[in-house]
Amino acid sequence: MITDADMKKSLGLYIHIPFCKRKCLYCDFCSVAGGNEELVERYAASLKTCLTQYAKMAEGYAVDTVYFGGGTPTLLPIGLMGEILDACFSNFDITRDAEITCETNPATASAEYLSTIRKFGINRLSIGLQSMMENELRALGRIHGREDFLRTFSDARKAGFDNISVDLMYGIPEQTMESFKDTIEKTVKLSPEHISAYCLKVEENTPFGRMGDKLILPDDDEASDMYEECVKSLARAGYSRYEISNFAREGRESKHNLRYWLGREYLGIGAAAHSYFGGERFAFSPNITAFANGEFSACEREKIDTEERMREQVMLRMRLQIGVNADEFESEFGIPFETRFSEIKRFIDSGHVAFDGKNYRFTDEGFFVSSYILSEILDFS
Repeated sequence: MITDADMKKSLGLYIHIPFCKRKCLYCDFCSVAGGNEELVERYAASLKTCLTQYAKMAEGYAVDTVYFGGGTPTLLPIGLMGEILDACFSNFDITRDAEITCETNPATASAEYLSTIRKFGINRLSIGLQSMMENELRALGRIHGREDFLRTFSDARKAGFDNISVDLMYGIPEQTMESFKDTIEKTVKLSPEHISAYCLKVEENTPFGRMGDKLILPDDDEASDMYEECVKSLARAGYSRYEISNFAREGRESKHNLRYWLGREYLGIGAAAHSYFGGERFAFSPNITAFANGEFSACEREKIDTEERMREQVMLRMRLQIGVNADEFESEFGIPFETRFSEIKRFIDSGHVAFDGKNYRFTDEGFFVSSYILSEILDFS
């Protein structure tokens, strides 16, 4: 039976909650430590108002992914979380099988909180573990320990979450290949449906960035070896790498994040939240107080022309295991892929990119140096 939702275009919603107990030493996301009760309440009220306003843009769309990111969304009082979810459901056509994800820090969500948000309709949890090693967690400035994570994971299962993602990091202070292997092994034993593994990137305006040479990290070769070990270990455990940094059991890929990589439309609500909608990219100011005060009408806007769409499609889809489909590219842009991006031939010859007659994709060797290859293909010099 065909429903109204089947006839509508699909849309994703991202909702930014910029409050943390404490900023991690590597974090440059739009977030603030603490966040007094009055500010949090005003911010939540603005989110609800903004959701109502943006719903007018989304007529004719069915929302099939919702993502609460941060910051730490589970720092929101449970009542405010419920109100924001109600605003989503009352203003948007959210499909019955929508993937609704909430990020959480292991030190911020009680068993009761997790049980309640599951009843509210959140059906996917993304837990920021980063490492199973206590010394590495301290070096990152995380507020949780290994036992906090294990308790949160167990509580999430008991609350009914059967779709859990765990975030890991490599290339971090005090980490060795052996400690990273141990983290992977202990994580896999819990059988989460999804695992993300990101290499630490030191951003300038962070405590790590200000440490300069005092910050001791695994070197590039060591970090590359850690990534290779991660790919192999997770493959043996039944996790397929469907994107450079993301691994999933069959059918448990992040539908919301796939939306970004496939260039599909989404609306971002909240301070610093970005959107891609109607051929435009636009974003809210990162000023959290201003958003809480209702100052969110003026956004930076950028019309995406054909050339930029071509480049973005290559940059994003090549992150995926499936890569870029040659027929789809030519159908959309009216030019063969290799005609427009002729440098790809060099990397096919070198064995870093494979073409099977349908898709251009990175080989295992290509994934290790994907940033360099993309810069050469897209000529960002």
